[in-house]
Amino acid sequence: MKMIVLGAAAGGGFPQWNSNAPGCQRARQGDAAAEPRTQASVAVSADGTDWFLLNASPDLRQQLERTPALHPQKGSRHTPIGGVVLSGGDVDVIAGLLTMRERQPFTVFATQRIHQVLDDNPIFEVLARDVVSRERVSLDVPFALGSGLTACFFPVPGKVPLYLESGDEPPPIVEDDTTVGVEVTDGHRRMLYIPGCAAMSDTLRQRLAGADIVFFDGTLWRDDEMVRGGLSAKTGRRMGHMSLGDPGGTIDAFRLIDVGRKVIIHMNNSNPVLLADSPERAEAEAAGWIVSHDGMEFTL
Repeated sequence: MKMIVLGAAAGGGFPQWNSNAPGCQRARQGDAAAEPRTQASVAVSADGTDWFLLNASPDLRQQLERTPALHPQKGSRHTPIGGVVLSGGDVDVIAGLLTMRERQPFTVFATQRIHQVLDDNPIFEVLARDVVSRERVSLDVPFALGSGLTACFFPVPGKVPLYLESGDEPPPIVEDDTTVGVEVTDGHRRMLYIPGCAAMSDTLRQRLAGADIVFFDGTLWRDDEMVRGGLSAKTGRRMGHMSLGDPGGTIDAFRLIDVGRKVIIHMNNSNPVLLADSPERAEAEAAGWIVSHDGMEFTL
């Protein structure tokens, strides 16, 4: 099984277009220790020929153009991309679908809840239904990705997308088909893609155990880092994300979970782990984590 990290950052990318924070300044200035990153997505393939995208970020066109494996290979129009697998309904998960509107056959795999989000927004009708299939998949029901891979959705603690929140009260953290992880296997090796996770639950811990590689939510280093930085009034927990470095956070939660490779993905521009010379990067790497960057490749 082959994997290419198309994008490693959270919504807004790194540097974020309107951020003048030190980290984003360093990225714009070409600092080698502040490598720019686009918004999170991973491509997977059984053989390096037929590919499937895990999420379609707003940066998808840029990501496709700089990834030769995903370029057209034959005829006047072609793509090696057979489908897109969606882990939720957030903007940085689904907006890239609009890039794929040129009547090219492929399949969108998502839960009923997320397909309803697409159905309720008429702009997604640019994905002509006579060409682009929309496959509704239930939790924990395997489905084929081409001829060599099998995937399934599983529930992850999370909340509704920001644009679907209503009222003044924070939405509840739920473990259902609103936010899901994606498990992909070739029958021998197993990878998990979890770019958004609000908490570590017993069921999730059991799912993670024994995985060969896990791409996991690395949005924030500290739960209150955006509050302290004057960037937001919301904590990471309020936004539906665990923090990496807090006591009881992601790094602590994984210490007793047996997985092969642990890869941090979906990092917000405020997260110091993005900076190769930061103490936080050193701490994460000392704990066995790989900090992903655009173009990084893995093979199982």
